[in-house]
Amino acid sequence: MDRVALRGLKARGHHGVFPKEREEGQTFIVDLVLGLDTRAAAADDDLAKTVHYGIVAEEVVAAVEGEPVDLIETLAQRIADACLKHEGVQEVEVCVHKPDAPITVPFDDVTVTITRSRV
Repeated sequence: MDRVALRGLKARGHHGVFPKEREEGQTFIVDLVLGLDTRAAAADDDLAKTVHYGIVAEEVVAAVEGEPVDLIETLAQRIADACLKHEGVQEVEVCVHKPDAPITVPFDDVTVTITRSRV
């Protein structure tokens, strides 16, 4: 299976379990790896035969900016579901970064990574 990766998609969302997170929001960063067969697209040089990663990026940002959820696990699942709606995408790995998570000790990042595929 071939891979198309999008790294560092940034959007502001209001996800989290604490009222301050819901009210003020914060930046989330998303990395994606889409699994699909790109041979037909490459052979014909045809965008219609692969995934349009610009559209996927817009959908991911819309998910982050959309309806708030408590957990980034839930957000990652929403993003995976959106990616799998694209016809050629057979598998997706989603990593959601929450670099401004409300943690009381020094840290660089918090991430949740999930892998989902068509059943």
